[in-house]
Amino acid sequence: MSETSNEIRLTQYSKGSGCGCKIAPAALKEILHTTDYFPSDERLWVGNETHDDAAVFAWNDEEGLISTTDFFMPMVDDAYTFGKIAAANALSDVYAMGGSPLMALAILGWPIEKIPAAYAAQVLEGARYMCRMAGIPLAGGHSIESTEPIFGLSVNGRVRKEHLLRNSGAQEGDVLYLTKPLGAGIISAAMKRGQLDDIAHLDACVSYMSTLNKFGEGIARHVKVHAMTDVTGFGLAGHLLEMCEASGLSASIDFSALPVYPFLESYVARHIYPDMTMKNYSYYASKIDQLSLPQLLVMCDPQTSGGLLIAVPQSSCAELEQRMHDFGLGAFARPVGRMCALQEKIVSLVI
Repeated sequence: MSETSNEIRLTQYSKGSGCGCKIAPAALKEILHTTDYFPSDERLWVGNETHDDAAVFAWNDEEGLISTTDFFMPMVDDAYTFGKIAAANALSDVYAMGGSPLMALAILGWPIEKIPAAYAAQVLEGARYMCRMAGIPLAGGHSIESTEPIFGLSVNGRVRKEHLLRNSGAQEGDVLYLTKPLGAGIISAAMKRGQLDDIAHLDACVSYMSTLNKFGEGIARHVKVHAMTDVTGFGLAGHLLEMCEASGLSASIDFSALPVYPFLESYVARHIYPDMTMKNYSYYASKIDQLSLPQLLVMCDPQTSGGLLIAVPQSSCAELEQRMHDFGLGAFARPVGRMCALQEKIVSLVI
């Protein structure tokens, strides 16, 4: 269910929605900048130096603790569905590192005077459902009163060192795959503005947004993967740029091969998109090929609980595609681009 039958519509109580309410890349860079120096800790396998999906701290020489948190405002009106999507989105960071979730804690901000507590209870029920699907407990959390509804999870996971995947390991010649369609931010914006053509369009997005990226769990045990990340609020362009810059490479994308929702063209033609799209583009524009407006709206569309972006050597493509088919991801078992030597434009398009 993607739209509540109750009177209260959660999206009307928030400025942003889903990962589209993230702080824009330019502002985030300013916030994170520091001249403070702290000695490196050899037990910290992954910190924030490459803008990876989660931090990883060594338990011992062989295994590490993955730690991440993610929360946002509603992108759907139904409280239970909001909880499911927010939980799937937070859990994705662990899967994107190649790890297995262990436990989650809830992060809840709720405008009690505007929205009854019963709706917040439904949000938590949706999150509990997704945690059960991941095989972990929702073991506690923290809540505050806030002016807008906010929900997410802090998640801990585990990963063996040899199976740890980062966004920084891509190599020249690697082939790129994406495991979910693009366009969820556009459809969410259309819903919030009352411009949705068909409720089935939102339902299709909700289905993917509330699907766990469990494909990433331990994928390195079965396929040679050089790099992996998930596509969320900074859009495909932003997260691919992070992979490129962390790996010292550029990337070429076959725009016609990108998976998008089949009904997306109508919304793109009407120039329906969330505010975050242009904030993303303004920050990335100098680093990517000039884009047509339709290309821009797709490439920079903020995704909520988006797919995994996977870089594998050419020799592993058949093995990865077979595993995708076996996992029910056969519709996405096709290359969408390739990593290449560093060029003036970090991301270019092949039309």
